[in-house]
Amino acid sequence: MEKSQNGWPASKDPEAIKVGSYVVPGTKIKLRVAQRCAPLLIAFAAEFHDRVEPIDEGSLDDWGFNYRPIRGQTTGLSNHSSASAIDLNSSKHPLGKRNTFTASQRDVLDELCAKYKIKGGYTFIKRADDMHFEMACSPSEATAHIKALKLEVPQ
Repeated sequence: MEKSQNGWPASKDPEAIKVGSYVVPGTKIKLRVAQRCAPLLIAFAAEFHDRVEPIDEGSLDDWGFNYRPIRGQTTGLSNHSSASAIDLNSSKHPLGKRNTFTASQRDVLDELCAKYKIKGGYTFIKRADDMHFEMACSPSEATAHIKALKLEVPQ
């Protein structure tokens, strides 16, 4: 099976990697992510909504699964191809624009990313991608971390 940049299984067929559509608690937003990392990404998105900025206001600019290459590169699959990445509030944090979060928002994001084993695009050096959040651990590490945090697969 193909792999995305972070090493997660990727496929054009969402059923092959068990992509589900999950409501972010406290919002009306649904994100399509892999079942295996859904507890981490959805809990992260819920805390982002509560502690960083709302994600269910204005335009629908939040998403997950999208089978495609990494933007701006000729090789390599995006982590969206494995449904192990989400973009939040993309209209407020457009690709290529840096420092779209305040210092206090970045402090909270640093805390949340560490808590859920996620890497935020706001930390990328080569290309700014503030809207982007991806799994920063292997699928087996994610499974163990979900158990450690006592998270369940969201509905």
